[in-house]
Amino acid sequence: MIDWGQVTPAEVERAMDEYDRLGAEPFFAAHGFAPTTTYELVREGRTYPPKAILGTAFELATGRRLASGEFEGGKAGAVKVLGELGFAVQRKGER
Repeated sequence: MIDWGQVTPAEVERAMDEYDRLGAEPFFAAHGFAPTTTYELVREGRTYPPKAILGTAFELATGRRLASGEFEGGKAGAVKVLGELGFAVQRKGER
């Protein structure tokens, strides 16, 4: 089981900043994730892939890189953790 308590909002923000800086495809290549299918993390009108951002935030917090298959990205997984950290997550395409 992954200890998400090690991840703070600051690491999530850093992961989103890196996504903005690199762009989607280079970010996915660098961190081993894929585009989102169901949910989007939202910050200042921009959207982000929740699972990729949370996985990268975990790596920034702990130094340990997670494989995509090690945790869930949906409502019971990354979406829930990010919501608990105070971030807005919505179904993909909703505004």
